[in-house]
Amino acid sequence: MKIPAMLKFTYTETDVQLERLKTSPEELVAQRVTLAMRVGRGICVEPTQASFLLPNQVSGLLELEAAICREPHQEVSLCVADADFMEVSLRGTWIAENAQTGEGVFVSAVSPGCEMLLLQLWHAARSDASCLRE
Repeated sequence: MKIPAMLKFTYTETDVQLERLKTSPEELVAQRVTLAMRVGRGICVEPTQASFLLPNQVSGLLELEAAICREPHQEVSLCVADADFMEVSLRGTWIAENAQTGEGVFVSAVSPGCEMLLLQLWHAARSDASCLRE
């Protein structure tokens, strides 16, 4: 059985990072729970949804939409946010020290095709945004 690709969003006080992990969400959750138990810290693990915006002009949105349509049980959806942005929503698992914090990790298992497109679009949008700030 092939393990789906997993995307990991790390939310900190000042930033959000996206990376690919070669482990399943279940394995990551088990590791985090074990770590919390060993160090005597609380942990919150809950199913939820996370969303982020991509600019409409970023190249590859049509490919992402097609990849989402090809997957009958896809954990990703795409919708218009406003005239300038598309909203990407993912179903997955939130892992944090407690339920009230905004800092933690969100993981979502997606198909390899969607994973690659999401990573490319995420990095392209962040690159474009950093050029605008300079």
